[in-house]
Amino acid sequence: MTDDVYIFTEQHLHQQMETAPYTQGFYTVKFYTENGLLAKHKTDTLSEFYLYPSGGTLRDSECNLVFYDSQFDTYRGFQPPHLKRGNK
Repeated sequence: MTDDVYIFTEQHLHQQMETAPYTQGFYTVKFYTENGLLAKHKTDTLSEFYLYPSGGTLRDSECNLVFYDSQFDTYRGFQPPHLKRGNK
């Protein structure tokens, strides 16, 4: 596995959330994309995505749902990092 935090994996999403800005109910993170989709390898395009922990969804810049996992869902017990950082 690569250490490039911009290659999409659940681990890299967790890592980015530790320092990502949290505003208006979502984290802004970045990942490599290819043809507008999340890439599993490094590409020339880095795109912003928005993780909404109040539903465990990752959305693209047009608010399309691109990923869901209950491990990121506060309704399933997820504790978002911003609460630990005190940025309520």
